[in-house]
Amino acid sequence: MEKRNNVYQLDLKEISLKNGDTGKQSLSLNFDNHDDLFQIFEVIQSKQIFENKETATEFALGLKLFTEVMLKNKNHPLFDELRPAILDFMKKLKSQ
Repeated sequence: MEKRNNVYQLDLKEISLKNGDTGKQSLSLNFDNHDDLFQIFEVIQSKQIFENKETATEFALGLKLFTEVMLKNKNHPLFDELRPAILDFMKKLKSQ
């Protein structure tokens, strides 16, 4: 049986660059994740780990994108040393 995932679209657009130029580039990315990301955003925001909701959302999105790539490539040697630390980190995060 095929495992089902949630499918998302992320649209990223440069607004302004640190050198003062107006951003010109954009990216649209479709990806899937086994978790309900919007529920994860709410949970992380409710934990009040960070001072504002935007930071909490950035953190949750980055973490979920990264860890999903790790899950999909669990045998990749790039993640060998990082995997135990990420598992410990996730346990600590979930316990807060």
